[in-house]
Amino acid sequence: MSREPSGRRVKLSIGVRDSGVGGLTVARELRKRLPGARLLYFADTAHVPYGDKTSEEIRHYALSISGFLKRQGAEALVFACNTTSAHALPLARDKFAPTPVFGVIEPGARLAAQCGRKVGVLATQATVNSGVYTRVLHRLNPRIQSCEIACPAFVPLVESEQTTSREALEACRHYLAPLQRFGAEAVILGCTHYPLLLPLMREVAPELHFVDPATALAEEVATRFPYIEPSSEPDRYWVSGPREGVANWVRTLMDIEEPNLEVGPVFDLHQAHDHSTRHHVAA
Repeated sequence: MSREPSGRRVKLSIGVRDSGVGGLTVARELRKRLPGARLLYFADTAHVPYGDKTSEEIRHYALSISGFLKRQGAEALVFACNTTSAHALPLARDKFAPTPVFGVIEPGARLAAQCGRKVGVLATQATVNSGVYTRVLHRLNPRIQSCEIACPAFVPLVESEQTTSREALEACRHYLAPLQRFGAEAVILGCTHYPLLLPLMREVAPELHFVDPATALAEEVATRFPYIEPSSEPDRYWVSGPREGVANWVRTLMDIEEPNLEVGPVFDLHQAHDHSTRHHVAA
């Protein structure tokens, strides 16, 4: 579905995918900016966290879940996950064209680049290893200095609903200290789980300016689809593994008293390899 410059209103179902609950911070912003859109959300809790996965695994999960959401009626796809945006976004855009596929990295980098020349990034190990934020920031402004910090403790803390714990506070102090020494003028929350730790981060480092890419991403989607006719169909939520944490965050972030979480498929890479091998032998 393309933008309707004539002003004709269209119905829109948006497929949103993440490794777990972090993508709900993006879904929340999408709901604010596109209240008429229908959201189809998939939390891949069978494989969370993605930060320690290989590029091959990340690409497999991203493309498989995106295909599932397409089959459920998604007319636009949102990678509400920095790790998969870093490793699989170009592949998804090619595979699912002409369906628009949105990622979080470019919108977040553009927002941060407006804040100064020293930009910090908090992200998963896989996102940091990709170097994608540094590349995008330098493309936007070659004078920008960047400092990327991997935060492996953050996602498990959020998934286990320990966002106000002493462990979370200590983790924030540990990961923010190098960015304070760096003198960051903006700090990108380079994982969609991290905004759920923002109150603690602001307590630890009130002098830092934190950038949540979700707001810029939602604005980008709203610009692409400015005329949306409210959908009469309900939003849907799937999990591939544990569901309790997702249900609790859906209540909190999406203001749904009794969320109906459906059990979605588990797209294990080794099963895909086994299927490919059996198919090859049979052929």
